[in-house]
This record gives sequence, structure tokens and C-alpha cells, in this order.
Amino acid sequence: MAMHRFVLAVLALAGFLGTASAQSPLTSLEVFPPDVNLETARDKQSFIVQAWFADGLSRDVTAEAKVVLTNPAFAKLEGNVVHPVADGATEMLVEWGGKSVKLPVKVKDAKADRPISFKLDIMPIFMRSGCNTGSCHGAARGKDGFRLSLFGFDPDGDHYRLTREINGRRVNLALPAESLMMEKASGKVPHTGGQRVKVGDQYWNDMIRWHEAGVPLDPPTVATPISMEVYPKRAVLDGKGATQRLTVRAKYSDGTDRDVTSLALFMSNNDNAAKVTPEGLVTAENRGEAFLMGRFATFTIGSPFVILPKGLKFDFPKLPENNYIDTLIHKKLSDLRIAPSELCTDEAFIRRVFLDVVGMLPTVEEYEKFMKNPASNKREALVDELLGRKDFAELWVMKWAELLQIKSSNQVSYKSTLLYYNWLQDKISRNVPVNEWVQELLGASGGTFKNPATNYYQNETDILKVSENVAQVFMGMRVQCAQCHNHPFDRWTQDDYYSFAAFFTQIGRKGGDDPRELIVFNSGGGEVNHPVRGRPMPAKFLGGTAPADVAGKDRRVVLANWLASAENPYFAKNLSNVVWNHFFGQGIVNEVDDVRISNPASNQELLDTLGKKFTEYKYDFKKLVRDICVSQTYQRSTQPTKTNESDTRNFARACGLQRGRCNSSRPLSGPLSLLLVGQSCGCT
Repeated sequence: MAMHRFVLAVLALAGFLGTASAQSPLTSLEVFPPDVNLETARDKQSFIVQAWFADGLSRDVTAEAKVVLTNPAFAKLEGNVVHPVADGATEMLVEWGGKSVKLPVKVKDAKADRPISFKLDIMPIFMRSGCNTGSCHGAARGKDGFRLSLFGFDPDGDHYRLTREINGRRVNLALPAESLMMEKASGKVPHTGGQRVKVGDQYWNDMIRWHEAGVPLDPPTVATPISMEVYPKRAVLDGKGATQRLTVRAKYSDGTDRDVTSLALFMSNNDNAAKVTPEGLVTAENRGEAFLMGRFATFTIGSPFVILPKGLKFDFPKLPENNYIDTLIHKKLSDLRIAPSELCTDEAFIRRVFLDVVGMLPTVEEYEKFMKNPASNKREALVDELLGRKDFAELWVMKWAELLQIKSSNQVSYKSTLLYYNWLQDKISRNVPVNEWVQELLGASGGTFKNPATNYYQNETDILKVSENVAQVFMGMRVQCAQCHNHPFDRWTQDDYYSFAAFFTQIGRKGGDDPRELIVFNSGGGEVNHPVRGRPMPAKFLGGTAPADVAGKDRRVVLANWLASAENPYFAKNLSNVVWNHFFGQGIVNEVDDVRISNPASNQELLDTLGKKFTEYKYDFKKLVRDICVSQTYQRSTQPTKTNESDTRNFARACGLQRGRCNSSRPLSGPLSLLLVGQSCGCT
């Protein structure tokens, strides 16, 4: 009998270890969040356990892991949720597959009951339940006679409309469960939006508590969310049906944190690859990539997920790498189990690089010289030669002229436009570091003839549109949504929008001696008011935490010095993305002027590195272009492999789209004409 039990135990252990190593050896075990902080009796913290294997796959093993608290006197476990018991500190030990992780657990005010908060507890319910979206009560005119602010940008106004707009109807302090708000939300009375909460669930109970407390509006000192984390940070799932839990934690201005998984709104940017339930359970569907996002308060944060065919066998080929671009592209392709295409032919390369770098085709003589060159580094040498030509500068002058909208009009004279264009051409032809001429442009003062850079403020004179253009051109961000309400798919709020616009409120303009010339100067006065609160907004950088120091200074100069510098995390990456888009037909973030959390980069590590390199190069534009053009990634053929034929995002092969500009007027003959038969400036 004892032997029988021993055999069963061995078999059980073998089965357990088999789950941990059925496909590949276990390499790491991660637990999220990395620490547990509990404050007050109602606090809780869910956690997830993620296993990573040698073949690059991940798996949610939360339900299988052994979890114990070293001192259960301070906290208790209910499934994958930790609850407070008494004040103190302990540790949580998580074991699975032969690996273990320890997490610190701290408990404070375990016997205290945190008061209900309208902004922290009730407003998130409206967001998660879809009540304040544009298709429901968040519409400009509301719905069915009731309006909420879109995505909760005006909680004070929402509180008024709930409690004061129609006295005694929407809330009932005597009988909270019979409030119109409660009866409609629970489906007890007809409601166009249907049932949004269930009697007795967390959301029902919190709203009842708020009623019982007298539907209070929070004091001005109430803590506000300052950041949010979505876990796990990434996942690679094996086959359709594989699942992964998400957990969300918010951090507050008073130093506390809180598990807001049940209050977050979850979204997937690609339901074909992975779907997510309202509770945050991700289920793999078809092969591909998905960005799983959680939204809470004004924050939207996401994690990249890769979905692979179940049991896919793949060995990434050993390939040469010319620089960091190839290394990071190959790393991503390896994760996706995609093999890149072969290198393109010399015929294709010379045609491609001429069109991309100088905007014209090679002459017959240039073609034959290159083809006969036996040197192993002839491609790199050709790139260096083309970068030294004036045609390279002229091509990028045209591109920047489009971005800066350099054109004559009824408002801008032909002379001003020509001087503006010549100013830009001089900067680029002399390879002036991009940050320097951008700072000069944005901080420019003087006459549009004497200082042509000031024409930037003559093309557009509306303060809000100027700020939108600056954000979109130089940081790749479309902040227009935040003019009227908090951005639904990004971090930008109305506060961010108008605080950024405040940098441009003191632009003065007056006529010059020549009626065609405009004088741009710092007027020293002028503010922009918040449309809801009605108060002047302090000038603050996008993404900044505190107002900028602009006292007694030209605000545009302060902004310019920050925007085109290493202090701004968006400038270098955005311009790197613009350059990448030129050479590959699409950006790492695509479209290049639509950088937002819900439009993630196809290779964030590559984008970060390009931005870092551009900064290290002191914004030398040519060095960044050279890095791209000499990479194996740029030199790939358009011919697909079996694994990359359906890939359109990860640069496993060259695009089949039209390339850049073709300004060549050269007659085609001989071998060169054969390169272009049936192809109109397309990738080869």
C-alpha cells in the first residue's frame, strides 16, 4: 500500500513537472505586481503568476502556483487576491515548476474603513460600464434626458447633474435602492443601455454606500491618480484558447496605491488576435499581435501580446547583422517566429537607395560603375556618396517644407515664403543639427523678412491650432481631442491641452514698414482659460508634472529649449520615426503623426534605440539616415518567405509600395531601363 502511494506521488510529480516543461524548459517565473501594499479594511490586491520558457513562450500559471504567506496574521489569501487582516509586514512566497519568487506585503490601517469617494469609486464605474461614452450619456447632448461628461472629464459637473439637476429623481437618499440611477443601472426600469450592474455586486454596493453617505462630493484634498500599471508587461501565448489574466494598479498623489482591476475598462486593438473580457481575461484567437489596454481615470496603459500557432516549431536562421537595427528587428522577428527575406540584388539596391536618398534614378554610368565594383562594402560606400550630394538636402527640404506648410497665400507674401524656404534649405544643406534649427524656429522673433523663421507664426495665427501643429509635427501627437474632453485613447487631458497652448498665448504680431512683412514678438501678456473651470492655465510641457518656469521669459523660447532637447522623451523618437517612414513606407508607429498609447509601435525597443542614437549623434540627421540605409533590414528583398508573406508591420521584407519622390528627368536606356519595366517607382 505504501509503495502504491509512493508510485502515485511520483506520477503526480512527473505530471506537474511535465506541465512546466512539456514544450521547453522553464527559464523564469514572474509575479505581478512586484509588491503588495494594503491600506484600510476594504483594500485588496490581485496578483498573477507568469512563467517564461526557453522557446520564448509565456503562460499564466496563477491557478497552478503554490502561494503562501509567511505570516498569515497580517494578511489572507482568497484565490489570487490578498486581503488585509492586521497592521504589519510579511512576505508572499510563490512557487511553480521548481522556481520561487518572494514579494513583500505591507498592511496599514487594516481595521479602518476608507470613506466612499465619488471621484475614486463612483466615476470609474461610469467609465467601465460605458455610461459616459459618446454613444451614451457622454454625448454632447446626453441621452434620454441625462448627460455625463465624456469619459469623465468634468466630475464636478457630473456630480451636479446626478444630485441637483432634477431634484429627488436621480438619487433617493431615503431609499437608495429606489433611486432612478440605481433602478436604471440594474435594469429594474426600462433603460436604453440595458442592465449595467447587478444587485449585490461590487458596483451596486459602492453606489448604495455613496447614497447612504449622502451622495457627497469629494473635498478638494482628495487623492488623485498619478499613474497606472497594467500587468503583465508582455506575453507570448501558445495557440488559440490560451489565456492570460490582467491586473491593474493605480498610484495616487497621497503615496498610496490601489488594485483597480475591477474598475478598469479593458480593450484590445486586435480582436482577431486576442480578445479581452470586461474582467481582464485575455484569450488568444489567431496568429498575430494585439495590444491589450486598460483604461482608468485619465490613464490608458497597454501590454503587447503575441499569439502563435499552437506547438509551432521554428528555428530562427543565423543571419549577419550590420548594426543595432538588424539586432532589434531580428529579435522581434524571432519572437514572432518569422524569417526575414533574402537581401535584394545589387540592381534593386542601387535603384532603391538613389530614389530614397536623393530622389532620382542613377545614370547609366553610375549604374555600371556600381555593378562593376568588386568591393564587399560598395553598398555602404554608395550610401556615403549619396549623403554628400546636394540632392539629399533638397529632398529633405521639400519634405520639411510640407510639414511646416511653407507656402504663399493671401496672408503670406511670395517674398516671405521664398525667404522662409531658403532659410530651411540653408539649415539642412549645412547639416545644422535638427534640434538647433527647430529651437530657432519655435522661438523666433522679428520681421518675417529679416528673420524668416518667424514665418512659422504667420502661416497659422490661431493659438490652439499653433499648439496642435507643434505637437503633431515635432512630437507626432494629435492632441486635438483634448480640446473638448479628455482624450479617449491616450493620456492627454483638457488640462494638458490648454497648459500646452499657454506657451503660445503671448505671441504678438504687428505690421512692418513693408506692408508684406509681419513683425512677430513676445507681447509679455495673454493667457488661455480652461473651458470648464474658467481659470487661466499655467504653461506646462506635454507629459510634464509641474508648470514650466516662464516668469519674465518668452514662453516660446522656454518651450523650444525643452521640446528639441533630450529632456523631451518624444522629440528624437518622433523624428526618427518620420525618417524610418520615408525609407520603409510606414513608420514604426504608423501613421507617424498619430503617436498614442492605443496605436503602439510595432517595435518599441527599436524606436527607443533610434531616438537614443539620434540624441547621441547630437541630432545629426545624416548619421541616422546612414544607420538605416546600411542595415540589412533596409536591404531586404520584397520577395516573401513562407513565414513573412502575411506580415505587414515588422519589416521582415521590403515594402511593395511606391518609394519617396522620383524627381528624375533623366532618359532611361540600357540596363537601367530594364530595372524599371512595369514598375513605377516601386520597391524591388
